[in-house]
Amino acid sequence: MWSELTKAIAQINIPADWLGIRVVKETSYTCHVRDGIPQSNGKSSTMGFMLEVMVNGCIGYAATNSLATQDLQAAAQKAYTQALAASEWWIHPFKAQSERPKVVGQYISPFLQPFDALSPGEINDLLVRVCHTLRISEQIVQTLANATTSERETWFVSSNGSEVYQKFMFFGTHYGATAQDGAVVQQRTNNGWQANSYQGGLELFQEEDLWVRVQEIGEQAVELLTAEECPTTRTSLVLAPDQMMLQIHESVGHPVEIDRILGDERNYAGGSFVNKSDFGTLVYGSPRMNITFDPTVLGEFASYGFDDTGAVATREYLIKEGLLLKGLGSLESQARAGVPGVACARACSWNRPAIDRIGNLNLEPGEGSFEEIIAGIEHGVYMESNRSWSIDDRRYKFQFGCEYAKLISDGKLTKTLRNPNYRATTPEFWHSLIKVGNSSTWEMYGTPYCGKGEPNQAIWVGHGSPICVFANVEVFGGGT
Repeated sequence: MWSELTKAIAQINIPADWLGIRVVKETSYTCHVRDGIPQSNGKSSTMGFMLEVMVNGCIGYAATNSLATQDLQAAAQKAYTQALAASEWWIHPFKAQSERPKVVGQYISPFLQPFDALSPGEINDLLVRVCHTLRISEQIVQTLANATTSERETWFVSSNGSEVYQKFMFFGTHYGATAQDGAVVQQRTNNGWQANSYQGGLELFQEEDLWVRVQEIGEQAVELLTAEECPTTRTSLVLAPDQMMLQIHESVGHPVEIDRILGDERNYAGGSFVNKSDFGTLVYGSPRMNITFDPTVLGEFASYGFDDTGAVATREYLIKEGLLLKGLGSLESQARAGVPGVACARACSWNRPAIDRIGNLNLEPGEGSFEEIIAGIEHGVYMESNRSWSIDDRRYKFQFGCEYAKLISDGKLTKTLRNPNYRATTPEFWHSLIKVGNSSTWEMYGTPYCGKGEPNQAIWVGHGSPICVFANVEVFGGGT
């Protein structure tokens, strides 16, 4: 591929200030099983080329699925014409040396077992067994299990000498059970919808505790049928890492995206309560709040070495001891806003331009084991696994629901609660963070469905967090 791309860069004839070609080749497999019966087995493959052209401080884009010289030339010409036309009204003049610097390197996902270590039939057999194991009683009325693998290779070259190769291996599973007793229906899944998404191979599927966890999920679905409704009160709220994933994503990740703050996403995904002037001054949360953008975590879903414009990805604090320092903004957004950012320009495919995206966004560990955290709480509610969410278009006011909860009394987890929910505003909530568990409580999860942009781009993100305690939060149940 390198020889073809080097040749293409040399042969494309347009009077541009800078030219880049990003190639994406991806093959994905999906297997879905419901109630022990295979529903679908699919394979998809795609490959194409995105050409970026910088002219008079503006960037134009065009894509093609052909490597033929004339097709690459036509796409480059289209991107050039687009950039030239836009340059008459540019809002910020970009420069190749700052917004598209030369970079050379590679990144490869870690893995132990390649995806072809099991045949599609063997994967289906495992998913069927998952469904059968979930069905612990007649009260389980539906079981679901799926697995998705994706192998993606990207190449990035530019007229100023960039050469970047990255190979990603993504693996995700989901399974869950729905239980029913008359009018009462409860669902329990493995950490929420598709939360077990990581980089790696099939070793992620055949974990030692797989069948113990599957059995537990079925048992908890039935347990919820006779559980009491979550009380409506203000109390200490303890969130497990699988719910912290969504909390971080919605109330930290999206609000600090610089393009959203600039208004680029207002028409579709919304804006933000954060302003450009808040970076370096806004106390986002309590001193226990330390949020990092970290694409270096081994196996986390959005780990990478370079973003899709070639910027080198490094671990950076966005929020340190509660203070907002940096935003989720690419080199372009940083230049436009005058705000420090990170290497987060990513695209979901070869036919989409890279935009500011959440990557691995993690809450750093604090102090205290799970047992020590719970022991320090007189009254509270402990919640796991997201079930529902609602947040306004400024990412300010939110309401989240979870699948499973436990009442905390005198430092102990006691009875199970169903339909647990909580609500707050983003600043109020993060300022109420009073305890953060240590590294023994830290877990990471991911999602392949973070949506943004027009046309929409669904992309993979990762979130890691310890167990966390928030003081005086409004919690409520789903009963009348």
